[in-house]
Amino acid sequence: MFKKILIANRGEIACRVIKTARRMGIATVAVYSDADARAPFVKMADEAVHIGPAQASESYLVADKIIAACKQTGAEAVHPGYGFLSERASFAEALAAEDIAFIGPPVNAITAMGDKIESKKLAKEAGVNTVPGSEGEITSTEQALQVSREIGYPVMMKASAGGGGKGMRLAHNDKDVEEGFEATRREGLNSFGDDRVFIEKFILNPRHIEIQILGDQHGNIVYLNERECSIQRRHQKVVEEAPSPFVTPAMRKAMGEQCVALSRAVGYYSAGTVELIVSGADPTGESFYFLEMNTRLQVEHPVTEAITGIDLVEQMIRVAAGEALPFTQDDIGIDGWAIENRVYAEDPYRGFLPSTGRLVRYRPPEEPWEDDGEANGRRGVDGVRVDDGVFEGGEVSMFYDPMIAKLVTWGPTRDAAADLQVQALDAFAIEGLGHNVDFLSAIMQHPRFRSGELTTGFIAEEYPEGFAGAAAGEDLKRMLAAVGGVIATADADRARRIDQKLHDEFYAPGDWTIRIGERADSARTYTVELTEDAILVDGEPVSLELEYTPGDRTLEVWRGADEGEGETFTLQLDPTRTGYAVTTRGGKHTLRILQTRIAHLADHMIEKEPPDLSRMLICPMPGLLVKLHVAEGETVQPGQPLATVEAMKMENILRAEKEGKIAKINAGEGDSLAVDEVILELE
Repeated sequence: MFKKILIANRGEIACRVIKTARRMGIATVAVYSDADARAPFVKMADEAVHIGPAQASESYLVADKIIAACKQTGAEAVHPGYGFLSERASFAEALAAEDIAFIGPPVNAITAMGDKIESKKLAKEAGVNTVPGSEGEITSTEQALQVSREIGYPVMMKASAGGGGKGMRLAHNDKDVEEGFEATRREGLNSFGDDRVFIEKFILNPRHIEIQILGDQHGNIVYLNERECSIQRRHQKVVEEAPSPFVTPAMRKAMGEQCVALSRAVGYYSAGTVELIVSGADPTGESFYFLEMNTRLQVEHPVTEAITGIDLVEQMIRVAAGEALPFTQDDIGIDGWAIENRVYAEDPYRGFLPSTGRLVRYRPPEEPWEDDGEANGRRGVDGVRVDDGVFEGGEVSMFYDPMIAKLVTWGPTRDAAADLQVQALDAFAIEGLGHNVDFLSAIMQHPRFRSGELTTGFIAEEYPEGFAGAAAGEDLKRMLAAVGGVIATADADRARRIDQKLHDEFYAPGDWTIRIGERADSARTYTVELTEDAILVDGEPVSLELEYTPGDRTLEVWRGADEGEGETFTLQLDPTRTGYAVTTRGGKHTLRILQTRIAHLADHMIEKEPPDLSRMLICPMPGLLVKLHVAEGETVQPGQPLATVEAMKMENILRAEKEGKIAKINAGEGDSLAVDEVILELE
């Protein structure tokens, strides 16, 4: 077994590998860029080597720097994580030339499966179902149009070396191909160093199912069941679960055996994934097709670990060291259900735009996962596991993937795992930048998600106008009104204690109003009459029993006659801050103080007319201006591309909202733009 390994990656996956290596008694080496000098994975590793500036192209993607770090520290093997160099055959070859082990598959498997064009041919030869599409590389927009018309729209343009949702564009017509083909090539070149593109038929009502493969160097290959990864946004997975609510035992066997056959055909070993697209319109489940094989570890691997009890990182290390798998296909079972949500630094209330900056507050629902060597170590505490690589006060950089954490829950049933997700998401505390926790919670509670009727179009279909928050039911509104009464009571008592001029008794104020929703003409208000023993919500009483302890600033409130009956509300008071937010766990509701007093005075402030920005193209996120599509003096039409901005490895096309003439261009291609920076102006 190896004595020391180097992790050629960063963030949560670097932390993840270090934890398993530590449990196995293996020393670890981290490599880090300027942007990651204070990152948790650097502190966790036994040694750390600086390898360059923040740009991945000058640090994490430079194989020579990784090899030099191995020589400097005496690392015998390299775990590449996912992304970066994990599927670069040239990197595995360079390590072999230096007698350094690669904790991953053989070079020939990386080469065969890393090229999506060639992998599709090999899959067809191995007897795996494949999607209709181009036979080889598409080299021009004209050729892309011809192939797309022959296949029939809609089609998917894909970078041959792409992955993780990067380098993929859906085209419904010729216009989409004309606008998106070159952007797909650029994304492939910028993210993977390969600008080759191919085109496939887009399957309607598709489900994204993937099979986890595990093989050793002795010819043993098994499949570890499937994962459902259908809930995606811009082809980037958001929610994953294992097993799939759609896959039957017969489907699982057919898919698994085809995927093993493909793996055997390319001489695969290590932990890889064969991704399949399944037609949700086929009730038999027989219409599944090969998409690609990812020869490295997947982001969503924890859900497979949770239902099988197998540590995939440990097995990768053991396989790379020459050990045989300690189990056979018959030993692989399914225990319970697991769901993973990806907590991203993006703002769902602003069209999911990337949100970089400082994590002013970061408190996950449980301490980040620590493996104790038992099955529950891979599931986390009480079925909750958090894999992260960030810290309170740290930066989420524009240079890397926007993931903050992976939240994994395990339960005996799918509903139990989903319920635990809702509770754990409620317990997340993230401040300082936009995040998608509210959005994830809404998905977990969505009736369609609970029914298991999923497709890759779930988000677009259920949130066609974007996400504006989950609708509050009447029970929640009544509860908030009651809690508002508690707040008013506590504030009045605090005032009594401060000025010593009010009653000595703990008493309630008179009539007052709580506003639910944003400040707008359509916002609904509830007039609440508060007495010592009841709150009236729209004329209907809600009985409350209060117990106030000034010393610990906690006010317990029971709705119901007896303490043991009804719901419990807990108000935690802080004399320095006065805003409140409600979180729920089981039947207990907790209010956390969030904002300053100015939030309560907003209704009394003079409204300032916002400036007219309609004639300006404003950058909606921090990023790199990769292309200007127009020039000064040019007349543009609504919907016409104006500029392309790259942020967090994704290209975003900014379009004209109205007809006009370009008066002034304020930025040039290659400029780094701040959020709200003006790119150009119309007359």
